Parts: sequence; C-alpha cells; structure tokens
Amino acid sequence: MFRLTPNRVVATVGAAALAAGGLLASMGGSAQASTTAALGSNWYAAAPYLMPLDNNPPNPTDVMAATGVKAFQLAFILAPNGGGCTPTWGGTSAVSSDTSVAATISSIRAAGGDVSVSIGGYGGTKLGQTCADPASTAAAYQQVIDKYGLHAMDFDLEEPEYENSTAVANEIGAAQILQRNNPGLYLSVTTPGTAAGTGWFGQQMLNQAKTDGFTPNNFSIMPFDGGFNGASSQISALQAFNTMLMNTFGWDSATAYAHEGISMMNGRSDSGEFFYQSDFQTVLNFAETNHMARYTFWSVNRDRQCTPPDNNGTTSGTCSSVPQNSWDFTKYDVQFAGATPPTTTPSPSASASASASPSPTSSSGGGTCTAAPWNSGTAYNGGAVVSYNGHQWTAKWWTEADTPGGAAGVWTDDGPC
Repeated sequence: MFRLTPNRVVATVGAAALAAGGLLASMGGSAQASTTAALGSNWYAAAPYLMPLDNNPPNPTDVMAATGVKAFQLAFILAPNGGGCTPTWGGTSAVSSDTSVAATISSIRAAGGDVSVSIGGYGGTKLGQTCADPASTAAAYQQVIDKYGLHAMDFDLEEPEYENSTAVANEIGAAQILQRNNPGLYLSVTTPGTAAGTGWFGQQMLNQAKTDGFTPNNFSIMPFDGGFNGASSQISALQAFNTMLMNTFGWDSATAYAHEGISMMNGRSDSGEFFYQSDFQTVLNFAETNHMARYTFWSVNRDRQCTPPDNNGTTSGTCSSVPQNSWDFTKYDVQFAGATPPTTTPSPSASASASASPSPTSSSGGGTCTAAPWNSGTAYNGGAVVSYNGHQWTAKWWTEADTPGGAAGVWTDDGPC
C-alpha cells in the first residue's frame, strides 16, 4: 500500500510543526514520555493512525476533544536510512534521542489517552530486513517500548519487507518475543488486503505465525489501493480473509472474526478509489455485527477537508479529497470503541485565547461584532463563525490561514456586524 508515507506525500513538515502547534512548549520539551496505565483494549483496537512528525500533524488533544477518541496509532518505526538495527522514526530520527514524539505522547496521556506505535508501513527499510534474527529485532523494538512506556504496538508488514520471508520471520518472531516479555502488550499485525482477503505474501505471513505458534490480538487487512470500490468490496474482502484465518489456524468463523481487523483509508486513496463516511458506517456495522477485533483507518492527518474539497482530483497526505468536517472519520473509530462522539466540535486549543471570551469589535457597518476575530493561526471547521473587517463570516469547510474575503473563497460573508 502506498499510504502516503513521507517519500510520497505532496507536503510534509517536521518536528517544527509540533512546536508550532504548542506541543513541545506545553510539555516543556520533555525528552521522555510519561508512562500511564493502559487503556481498555477497545481503544487500542480503534486507534486511528497518526504521523506525529510528517503530513502536517494536527494537535492530537484537539482531535481528542472534538471526537472523544482516546488512542492514536503513531507511525512509523523504521531502520536507520544508513542501515543498522536501531529504531528510528521514519528512518531519520533516532528513538533514543527523541523529544518531539515523546512530548506528543505525554500531551495525549495528560488528556486521558494513550498511544500504540506502528512499525513498518509502505516504503523505507524495516528492522526485520536489517536485524540479524528475531531476537535482535525484538531487542530493537523493546527500546521503543521502554522509551515510551508502551502498552500497544502494531506490526504493519508491507512492501517490500513482506515479500522477504526472512524479514517476515524476524518480525513475527520478534512480535512473539515481545508478547512473552511484556505481559498484557496489545499487538496487532496489519497487512495489505486483496479481493481474496490478502495475497500470497499475506498468506506466507499467516503461515509463519502458525509455525511459530504466535497469535496476536488481531490480524488486520487494508482493503484499499487494490481495485476496491466502496464498502461492499471491503466487506467481501473481510469475508474472504475470515475464511483464510479459519483455514490457516483451524478456527471457526466466530473465532476468526474475533481475531480479525480492518484498516481503511478515508476519502480518496492513492490509486483513486473513494471511501466516504457512508462506507465507513457500513463497514462499522459489519465489524460490530461480527464482533471483529479491530477497526481503524489511515489517517488522522487526512481527516479534514481539502481546499477545494476534491483537492483538484488528487490524493493528499494532509486532507481527504472528499467533503467532510474535520475529524468526521475519526468518530467512527470512537463508536467502534463503544463510546459516543460529542455532538458539537470544540474550537482548537490554538484559538482558546481568542474564542473564550470574544470582545465586541468595532464594525464599519455601525454595529459590533460578537463573533471571535479571525486568527490566521487558527484551524477552523466548516460552520465556524468569525468577525473580520467589520463583517461576520462563516467557514464553508475546514480552513487555516485563508483570509475571509480572499481568493480561496473559503468564507461566506454574512454581512456587516
């Protein structure tokens, strides 16, 4: 799966974006994420993917406040770009010296949430490819668990690693070692999906798990970027994958569903497929009816509307390319976890000082503007109301830094205050 990882995304930002979002400042630049008690497994099973260092990461605590989500799947841990068997974020930022992601994790935990960390993904060099054996691979991942005090980890086995039987054996063997050495650690294994459930290499991975006697909390498929078209095709793939799990492990259908998960892509996929909120709802209904083990998507970074909404017919790593309000897709994960999303969307924390007690502003129309003044550094959801140049304005869709009345056409002029 392409998954719009940093080497493919149109626009990315580094750790500076976290500082700009106030995360590092709010945590005092802490080099170590504070530990916390584990959440219920329902939240790790519903944690959406979030890239904390790339693809214009949103402030996760804003997403938590707006949706009720409590856990995120932070991506991705890779081998160093220059080789070696030590963990990095994206191949470039060593886990051992990280402060940026640690600050993000601390802020999530301070808000009552937690994280799982995902290893692998599409592209880049994986630790299973560079470490000598399962034991050394597990030792590298144990550094990540210890650094961040993790209660959950995801093994996202994709190209080109999952085509390498030795690398897959290293990853599955490492997962089993971590499971044994970290009691209660929540483990998911994610692999590409096909119309047949998963492909030959996915079956090879399942066979390796069977040979090792390893059973994670779930095996999840990603039914996108493979000629899929909406929820019905994804459900067919889940049914086919259920049969594969039954045949591989000797489970009955109910047991297989209890170990089966799905990871979707919201909006427009890399290959031009489209998955709307109605598709997410249909798949959610199927997952809940069959008591599936996991329901998640790629990614929170994309869970906001583009400008224009269709992103001129292209796929982005920072927005969905379909009409939506910010964080609409994340709310389906919240429902899978068994919670009810808020009915209203709180303002982002960056605008708290501006919106807490808006002072009337002078208006060229002779009245006063009671709406909060527009702020170029605030992200606004569709329907947000601001005042600017003596007029009141309503956002048509998610926006940031687009001036009311500007050429982008994001704001509707409601007239003089």
